[in-house]
Amino acid sequence: MTHAVSPEDWRWGDELDAVVAAPNSHRVVFENEKVRVLEVSVPPGTREPEHTHRWPSVMVTDTRARIRYWIGDTLSFESPDPLPPPGDLSGSWSGPEGPHSVENIDTFASHALRIEFKDQ
Repeated sequence: MTHAVSPEDWRWGDELDAVVAAPNSHRVVFENEKVRVLEVSVPPGTREPEHTHRWPSVMVTDTRARIRYWIGDTLSFESPDPLPPPGDLSGSWSGPEGPHSVENIDTFASHALRIEFKDQ
């Protein structure tokens, strides 16, 4: 589902970093030289601006909403309707992600923590 790229193929500037390009949905809650932890929240009916994630990460989701995942103007993924029953938390691994955006097509906000591993 993600727009994964290898670190050696990274070619996007800092202006597309999630915190810079999509600040309404990405907030830094912790950062040091090894990791950055982002709170990621996308309100219902909202599509975030196109952005990137330079480092590999683990996304820990506590509120799953139905989404559409866009790479440019191309729909890459849409959540099933209905979503599978939620657990308490769900987690997923992702490599660096090139430009993409997420659209929340549900009636409530999605919410997650994204732990990015800078020291690769």
